[in-house]
Amino acid sequence: MFSIFKPFIFSLDPETAHDLAINSLKLNILPKTIFQVANEELLETKLFNETLPNPIGLAAGFDKSAEVYNSLFKLGYGFVEVGTITPKRQLGNPKPRIFRLEKDQALINRLGFNNHGSEIVSKRISENLPSGFLGINVGPNKETKKKEEDYFLCLSRLASNAGYLTINISSPNTEGLRDFHNQNELEKLLMGINKIRGEKNISKPIALKLSPDIDDVEISKMIELIFKYKIDGIIVSNTTDANRENLSDNQKDETGGLSGQPLKNLSTNLIKKFYKETKGKVQIIGVGGVDSGQSAFEKISVGANAIQLYTGMVYKGPGVVRDMKKELISIIKKENLNSISEAVGINA
Repeated sequence: MFSIFKPFIFSLDPETAHDLAINSLKLNILPKTIFQVANEELLETKLFNETLPNPIGLAAGFDKSAEVYNSLFKLGYGFVEVGTITPKRQLGNPKPRIFRLEKDQALINRLGFNNHGSEIVSKRISENLPSGFLGINVGPNKETKKKEEDYFLCLSRLASNAGYLTINISSPNTEGLRDFHNQNELEKLLMGINKIRGEKNISKPIALKLSPDIDDVEISKMIELIFKYKIDGIIVSNTTDANRENLSDNQKDETGGLSGQPLKNLSTNLIKKFYKETKGKVQIIGVGGVDSGQSAFEKISVGANAIQLYTGMVYKGPGVVRDMKKELISIIKKENLNSISEAVGINA
């Protein structure tokens, strides 16, 4: 059905199309059975010690204010990440702020953490408990001077209903956010997070969402701190504000984070580097250019325990997860593996 409606959807402004998708999902009318496939047990995997039906997750950025996560689980996702949630409600940057680069199968966004705020989101999730494994992605408000304090506040407010929490230090659309990739700034942040963990008795796994634009020399320093402060996982990676030189679409020079196919190899190579240096001791969620079973397998085979997509669903529709599951099962059988978990790191 998506192929029938796609020309109409793509005739709309991208943000209008996104709002339409959210409102459609609020109806929650699609039966879960449509998105199930045969032999799905081969895709069962573990992430942060939680058993998931499959390793395919929806990345943060789609369900920004945690409005439709239970409808998204019905589409077949093994886990869903909502957010980025900030302490206070935030409108984000001026519109237009999302751009489709159809020739490149990519998006550029400069949304700027538009969301309803941590109080509303916390109440919303409490009143509609997740039917699957829910990640909550948190970040600071734009005008906040001490950004680390916003992370601590969000962790305290949102931890109780999260399956895991993601510390987003990598959006290119919030000024100064990527400063947390600096070793000294990152250490101060992680030290504070561990303090809040202890004070508030937060036992939920914590992941760090990283930029794809980091230099190789930074990787070892980051891993050292990830081990030191017992961070449970890393998400590799957020959008890039580089990588424009080979794009074809005439909107390629719009300011913002680039996602989709142009990010695929960049993020896959970064996953491989982190996996080799962590020796598989830190959970990795791979993101960037995933829109098929093959592209998911590529990231898993170089070290990702699970993967996420967003732009892939924009271009291929809500049936993309079902198609990916079918293709992944076919690959598992072809590779003579007993489960997708056996594929983690086999090509690293």
